[in-house]
Amino acid sequence: MKQTRHQQILQLLAGRGGMSTGALAQALGVSMETLRRDLRALQSEGKVLRSHGRARSLLAGAGPADSFSARRRCRRAHKADVARQALAWIDVGMTIALDASSTSWQLARLLANMPVTVVTNSLRICRALEKRERIRLINTGGWLDRNSASYENPALPTLLRQLDIDLFIFSCQGVDGEGGIWDEQTWNARFKTLLLARAGQSLLLLDKSKQGRTGEIKIGSLGQVTVLVAQTS
Repeated sequence: MKQTRHQQILQLLAGRGGMSTGALAQALGVSMETLRRDLRALQSEGKVLRSHGRARSLLAGAGPADSFSARRRCRRAHKADVARQALAWIDVGMTIALDASSTSWQLARLLANMPVTVVTNSLRICRALEKRERIRLINTGGWLDRNSASYENPALPTLLRQLDIDLFIFSCQGVDGEGGIWDEQTWNARFKTLLLARAGQSLLLLDKSKQGRTGEIKIGSLGQVTVLVAQTS
């Protein structure tokens, strides 16, 4: 039974790269105590790494699912197509928020040097916009998660209360058949949940690979989204 569980853990981590320990325990139907014992055993064998309530595979070919570098390379042309469609929603004088997804990064690269305010938790988006002097750029601050290239700030709710967000543009890990929006259980997911509830309007950028998928945590539903901007081809 223990060996079977170990194989199941490695299969789950290989498929997603990394998962929270809570999500792993739920997927396996075991207690947290049992899962911790299993993860300790797998870590001692050099097969997994545990850190901050998460586990990821150390086996060849199983990189972290939330690595920005990996996401940036994946389906790049499709994400650029979706991002290009979203540009029509951005107008002079608006305050927009962009999440740390690779699709939002594609949009930032396409965004003209125009008088708008951009609020983001993304290091890469800040770098993409840093020389466009007509764009007022607000970073959420906090400590940098280098893997996802996003900032994690526990004071984010306080910061957002001081801002009127006209438009929140974001992507996700998947949308299930019932319209639930899913993501990895990270601070980036917390950022999306807060902005989705607070922004005047929201755009969900979705390429075909994310349709019919779930993730570790449900961050909202399509009913909260103003417009779904989907891949056209």
